[in-house]
Order: sequence, then structure tokens, then C-alpha cells
Amino acid sequence: MNEADALDIAQAAIWTVVVASGPAVLVAMLVGVAIAFVQALTQVQEMTLTFVPKILAIFVTIAISAPFIGSQISIFTNLVFSRIESGF
Repeated sequence: MNEADALDIAQAAIWTVVVASGPAVLVAMLVGVAIAFVQALTQVQEMTLTFVPKILAIFVTIAISAPFIGSQISIFTNLVFSRIESGF
């Protein structure tokens, strides 16, 4: 295994993490912005108000996108195992 192989695997690992976590992070950001907008309009500055809807939205998003996340991790695992099988 040389440096190029290690960099390829590291790049694939980082990309897998970014793609797999993307839906949950995007939903958390959108829900956070929406709640901040509502708080700004109503002038209710309660810090705990943002946590419950954001957590619920993230759980629902993860439940819905679980097959996509699993497929991304499976693709990465197959890539690593094929590199191991071919002897790098």
C-alpha cells in the first residue's frame, strides 16, 4: 500500500461521511433557521424551544434516509474490501 492508495481510501471515507450525514445536517439547518425566524417574529427568545423540534426532525430524517445512508456505507465498505482483496 502506497501513499496514493491511502489517500484514495481517506478521500472516499471523508466523502462517505459528508454524503451520509448530509440529509440530517441539512434538515437540522433548515429547521433551525425556521425556528429562529419564528422566534424573531414573535420575540420569544427561549433557548430550549429550538432543541425539541430539531431533534424530532433529525430523527424522522434519519429514519426516512436510513436506506440511503446504509447504501453509502455499504459502497464504501465494498471499496475497502475490494482494495484489501486485490492486495492494494
